[in-house]
Amino acid sequence: MDKREIVVSGIRSTGVLHLGNYFGAMRNYLRMQDDFTCFFFIADWHALTTHPDTKELSASVHRVLAEYLASGLDPAKVTLYAQSEIPEIAELYLLLNMLAYKGELEKTASFKDKGRQHPENINAGLLTYPVLMASDIMVHRAVKVPVGKDQEQHLEMTRNFAQRFNHRYGVDVFPEPYAFNFGENLLKVPSLDGAGKMSKSENQMATLYLNDEDDMIRKKVMKAKTDGGPTEPHSAKPDYIENLFQLMRLVSAPDTVRVFEEAFDQANIRYGDMKKQLGEDMVRFISPIREKARDLEKNKEYLHRVMEEGTQKARASAAATLSEVKKAMHLNYR
Repeated sequence: MDKREIVVSGIRSTGVLHLGNYFGAMRNYLRMQDDFTCFFFIADWHALTTHPDTKELSASVHRVLAEYLASGLDPAKVTLYAQSEIPEIAELYLLLNMLAYKGELEKTASFKDKGRQHPENINAGLLTYPVLMASDIMVHRAVKVPVGKDQEQHLEMTRNFAQRFNHRYGVDVFPEPYAFNFGENLLKVPSLDGAGKMSKSENQMATLYLNDEDDMIRKKVMKAKTDGGPTEPHSAKPDYIENLFQLMRLVSAPDTVRVFEEAFDQANIRYGDMKKQLGEDMVRFISPIREKARDLEKNKEYLHRVMEEGTQKARASAAATLSEVKKAMHLNYR
């Protein structure tokens, strides 16, 4: 039996994965797959809270799965599945809702934000989003969860639900999971316009997607916000210029970064040259992932096989948890 610590994480199935998803999540996933028992899922139920039109959902799920695989996740090492293929998640979600309180759910930042963005669609799924997220994690009794800063409140709620369940039913069924990112600061990849981080849906010209064509990558980088450059040596970098350097550090050779760092420090940097170099380095980084993902998307038989194998492994893990949950709750009647 595999005694390695269990890791769970997921990405919503809406939109296309971008550079922020890769460096904020996927890069950690790749490191985790050799050392932990990993369950990485595509969050299609979560997508329904704000995207009720499901016509594109199937294509979106397959695209995210292809991008997972193209980025380097190995289905022989990790369990990949769609959230909706695991009915045990929904069953645990129902049971955990009995331990969740209206007041705490209404206070979550995500509920407030989504309520402001979609005032016409404040549904019960949106309110109980943290409970479903907790179920995603707890159904595999995960210990480590690679999450971004914006999900830390939900993870704290997951710990609360685990504590409440164990306390109410007097059995330690669930561990208390915690955020895990190899002891590093959680990385937020900046948008090209210097306003916040890259996003699947907001300001698409300021976000580099893993399926962007080469010329589009170059065009977006060339439009990145800059200024006239420092007026004297050893100047501090404005945030939007530091953002540009951060992007360069992600994909360019250290020697290349050093050349432009020194040019900035000596107040003789040419941002046009820097952006041209960054554009080419971004193309070199993104294009292999894009091409591999496109080939995988065409191979529906392979994607279905990966999903089926992942579903079977995820359901076996989830069923074992539900068995312990029902025993603790005295819901076994036969």
